[in-house]
Amino acid sequence: MPRTALRICPLCEATCGLTLTIDDGRVTGARGDRDDVFSKGFICPKGAAFGAVDGDPDRLRAPLVRVGGELREATWAEAFDAVAAGIRPLVERYGPHAVGIVLGNPNVHTVAGALYPPVLLAGLGTRSLFTASTVDQMPKHVSSGLLFGDAGAIPVPDLDRTDHLLLIGANPLESNGSLCTAPDFPGRLKALRARGGTLTVVDPRRTRTARLADRHLAVPPGTDALLLAATAHTLFDEGLADLGERAPHIQGFEELRSALRDFTPEAVSEACDVDAGTIRALARELAAAPTAAVYGRIGSCTVPHGTLASWLVDVLNVLTGNLDRPGGALFPQAATDRTPRPAGPGHGFALGRWHSRVSRHPEAKGELPLSALAEEIDTATGEGEPVRALIAVAANPVLSAPDGDRLDKALNSLDFMVSVDPYLNETSRHADVVLPPPPPAQSPHHDFAFNTLAVRNQVRYTRPAVPLEPGRMAETEILARLVLAATGMHGADPAAVDAMVIDQTLGKAVREPHSPVHGRDPKDLAGLLTGVNGPERRLDMMLRLGPYGDGFGADPDGLTLDRLLAHPHGIDLGPLRPRLPQPLKTRSGKVELLPAPIAADLPRLRAALHERPAGLVLVGRRHLRSNNSWMHNVPALTGGSNRCTLQLHPEDAERLGVRDGEPVRIKGAGGEVTAPAEVTDAVRRGVVSLPHGWGHDRPGTRTRHAAADPGVNVNQLLDGSLLDPLSGNAVLNGVPVEVAPLAPAGATASGALT
Repeated sequence: MPRTALRICPLCEATCGLTLTIDDGRVTGARGDRDDVFSKGFICPKGAAFGAVDGDPDRLRAPLVRVGGELREATWAEAFDAVAAGIRPLVERYGPHAVGIVLGNPNVHTVAGALYPPVLLAGLGTRSLFTASTVDQMPKHVSSGLLFGDAGAIPVPDLDRTDHLLLIGANPLESNGSLCTAPDFPGRLKALRARGGTLTVVDPRRTRTARLADRHLAVPPGTDALLLAATAHTLFDEGLADLGERAPHIQGFEELRSALRDFTPEAVSEACDVDAGTIRALARELAAAPTAAVYGRIGSCTVPHGTLASWLVDVLNVLTGNLDRPGGALFPQAATDRTPRPAGPGHGFALGRWHSRVSRHPEAKGELPLSALAEEIDTATGEGEPVRALIAVAANPVLSAPDGDRLDKALNSLDFMVSVDPYLNETSRHADVVLPPPPPAQSPHHDFAFNTLAVRNQVRYTRPAVPLEPGRMAETEILARLVLAATGMHGADPAAVDAMVIDQTLGKAVREPHSPVHGRDPKDLAGLLTGVNGPERRLDMMLRLGPYGDGFGADPDGLTLDRLLAHPHGIDLGPLRPRLPQPLKTRSGKVELLPAPIAADLPRLRAALHERPAGLVLVGRRHLRSNNSWMHNVPALTGGSNRCTLQLHPEDAERLGVRDGEPVRIKGAGGEVTAPAEVTDAVRRGVVSLPHGWGHDRPGTRTRHAAADPGVNVNQLLDGSLLDPLSGNAVLNGVPVEVAPLAPAGATASGALT
């Protein structure tokens, strides 16, 4: 008989609650959980396709080990033996930095991905860390680190209470939101409009979100920072800047006024293609709104001034008195956050504590640019050893990083590679060992990362909806064994990894004066933890020590794992609340409006006042039924509008001789690709758009549906040389490209581009 089970959806950042229908151990249906305390029944096409994602027949069911140049199925014991034999000799001969670690986006969607990579990094001691953050969101982490002293302290818009929302480079009607966890983001925006609020969208494309807005400013790609700087200038110029009740916690007000003096609306108008009067009106409306919030996302991050744009988003929230204010932008408080420490000065945030070996890119948040991975492998010159071994966890950088062709060749030259991935894809096909995690229905779920970005404080946890199939290994055990194999402890009990983390965490907690367990015996505390395995015991520990926790008995009404399990639809912890100055970890203990690295980068933004693109520029786009490359192997999530086409404006198409539906050649600094043209006035003149995550045409993969309609890899148009200097984030938007009809039969390649 069919049964139902609850599961939090791991397929995007919205984290919606699902009710799964399960028949004979297989997920046969998914609907929204109406009793979920956060999502209240909302579901998108990805969540509705959970069963198809879970049951994809191309998912690997057993480890693969390379023997005689070919990947063959192996036992788990053979796979981890191979990992230990491949990694440890290289560490001992060349040092820990010769082992690179690449973490992909899906890591933040799993319990295992949150709990074990930090242990792996610490155990190896490598500085060669590359993640999806540097092709996505690192500018926001850096700007938050510089402003607030903590790269993880990201204010989110209070969507349900704001009166005016300004969205920069975000399209949540299709992405479901990012760095702002909000189930039914579209419904929340419609509710804002329905209660008389104002929605302004800044985007070079007329997206579904832009069509919903009261005002859409179709600025040229990469000019977001100029527009925001002029808006802030206007607030100063017209006496509208007001720090409100947060003034005692903010420094640098007058210095910021002086730093922005050149960015008048008139000065930026031509570059932004927005008249000065509109910019002044935008500033006045933000200042006059009872509450307002400014929110920027990937379109404002993946540009040459991504960190400055991210900084200016929060500068506007500060200058309008809306930072840390209901209806403005507030700091969420997740149940597994560390025990809140007393407010006061912290250690601050530093950039460039070390540099990449070849191009000397500064680290940011402990990471090096993913764009630099290929040269760190294939270039012998530089200080220290090249990356000789790679551990890739849920990552497909051949498609997600610039110049995949070069990286493809570099991966093939490694001495050893291990990939934790459910698919044999464009990246994992190079691995010497592939360790496949089980389908999501067979794994537990708690949103460690996304609850720190949620628009409402809540906590939810779901155990596996389906037992592990025979021959499968839990993802938590896979990563625990990987830690042991890579750090010289191969063969030890994987439970030792969790026990070690628990001992270290409790040992530190009892020494901290502000901790609820200060002075207690850590062994006694460990004996109080509940849970059926190490990961659950770690979750219980984090809940008990967290801001809502029971403090191991100090608060009988506080959170524990047992209490959470008794509420299968989650526990609502209330709306976001003002928290300043507690989240601040700057050396001053205040919001530092004009950090030195930001001030040093402003001359580069001033130079952009006079820069104009000579031809077409490229932007990416996201589809509602897609989240990066791996969902293209699910038939239910492809087809229809989810197609790999080059969008271009009708006037540009006419000028270039391009017809709708016909193939065009797109050429950039990193190479060229061919895609069907989609002529539409949804993009502004001078801008073309190609979606990311496609390009499934390389040999040796096992993603049959994706390979049948491969599309092209937009990142192949990039050579990886364009980075935001403060964050190391790849510049993916606003890059110059050439577009021409595909050469007719008999024409030369050069003639096709003339």
